[in-house]
Amino acid sequence: MSTASQAAGDTPAWPEDAIEVGRIIDAWGVKGWIKIHPFAADPQALFSTRRWFLKPPEPQGPKRPAPAAEAIPSFLKISQVKHHGDGVVALPLDVSDRSGAEALKGARVFVSRASFPTAEPDEYYWVDLIGMSVVNLQGEALGTVVSLLDTGPHSVLRIAPPDADPNDEAVQRLVPFVAAYVSDVSLADKRITVDWGLDY
Repeated sequence: MSTASQAAGDTPAWPEDAIEVGRIIDAWGVKGWIKIHPFAADPQALFSTRRWFLKPPEPQGPKRPAPAAEAIPSFLKISQVKHHGDGVVALPLDVSDRSGAEALKGARVFVSRASFPTAEPDEYYWVDLIGMSVVNLQGEALGTVVSLLDTGPHSVLRIAPPDADPNDEAVQRLVPFVAAYVSDVSLADKRITVDWGLDY
């Protein structure tokens, strides 16, 4: 069995801007390839760097023991990556067989935000929009972006009103992220201006 273990001196430091971009769901083939479920419809972040950082899967339920720390390496160096169906497959260095790939199943994949490809004008990564404040054209605060929905034709901002529980979906505002409603996005000021009333 070949695993993706790394000598301590060869493992790079965990990036401060690490973003979770997918999860390893299975081995693919018999030569060490892994299959990844990306968290974005366009998984370019997985293609933009060959340095992937890993964390063990989160326990599901109170009775499930946490995976052993040594079972999942904290870093993978990727030699090849490509699209496959609705997912992504990759070949890590130091993983040469199926059993080594299966040992990585469930691992959460992170990459440095700095490695993301530069977005096109008027295009934004979801991770950059989450946490931004939202105001309308009258300067009234609608709240903070807590997540986005992918409806196919366009994305939708999920906005938690000021002082509301950000996890309470019943009070969240849903604003389509399209030019008809979004007047301005300022990454520098972390603010989105929308044509949307408080009473909508």
